[in-house]
Amino acid sequence: MTKDLIVGVDIGGTGIKVALLNTNGDILHKSSEPTPVAAGEDSVISKIVEMTNGLLQKENASMERVVGIGIGVPGPVEADTGVVLEAVNLHWKNTPLKAKVEGLTGVPAYVDNDANAAALGEMWRGAGQGAKDLVAVTIGTGVGGGVIIGGEIVHGVSGVGGEIGHMTIVPEGGPQCNCGKTGCLETLSSATAIIREGEQAARSGESTALAAALEAKGKLTAKDVFDAALAGDTGAVGVVDRAAFYLGFGMSHLGNVLNPAKIVIGGGVSAAGEFLFSRIRESFDKYTWAYAAENCEILPATLGNDAGVIGAGWLVRAKMA
Repeated sequence: MTKDLIVGVDIGGTGIKVALLNTNGDILHKSSEPTPVAAGEDSVISKIVEMTNGLLQKENASMERVVGIGIGVPGPVEADTGVVLEAVNLHWKNTPLKAKVEGLTGVPAYVDNDANAAALGEMWRGAGQGAKDLVAVTIGTGVGGGVIIGGEIVHGVSGVGGEIGHMTIVPEGGPQCNCGKTGCLETLSSATAIIREGEQAARSGESTALAAALEAKGKLTAKDVFDAALAGDTGAVGVVDRAAFYLGFGMSHLGNVLNPAKIVIGGGVSAAGEFLFSRIRESFDKYTWAYAAENCEILPATLGNDAGVIGAGWLVRAKMA
């Protein structure tokens, strides 16, 4: 029987996404369900297999047609063995995910960090197409990322290569980060940081628009800050300017060291569009050596929530002859 199907899995702390793809990376069917974290790792793995079988039924196919199963997971992974070293939101530690999935399905499985998978997805079928040297950045609650050099993900010696959000950007007196350090990029440019700075601007009287929104709603979102900035509120513009400055400054270090062809930025914050991207580019160009800056595009990601499952699929596709 011809093996012509790939399964891509994106495991999150709250939801599991599974997609059935062809070998070109087209999504044939997909589904999402809550992650049964409280029931333990075996329940999560069983849910992945159950969802996979459901998609195969829709295609009138069996597991015999599956080339492999690619899985993105939120935490550092030992890429060769497919062991998840730690996934805090899943309460996993040293979980032999590859071995367990292969044992249940009889199909080869490949595992990587979810941000790395999203980066591979954008390289294969998204904004990064045509580039083999690129950096993908996801801006949400935190700042995640994946670094691809020569078409291969950079894992580093302990599986945490590409942790862009934990580059120290403010060496002294920066905000506290969940990683235990201070002044990390994600404490300055994430949605969480933008909300924190927006609420501070509202309470200080620096932003009348955000003060009104905070009073009406009790809390702000990053979208509130961007909407106020787009409307010309000077306090909100200041918040966006700072977040974009630090992001561009952080990206300049990557530009100088890695010389990528593209930096692809995704996540909810990237929806702010050119208003945000123009500011990021200004900071990036200011601190990046001209030879590197001139040949690096900074682009919005295009795959949205499908980036993770498509990139997980690439983990399989890359192993095909």
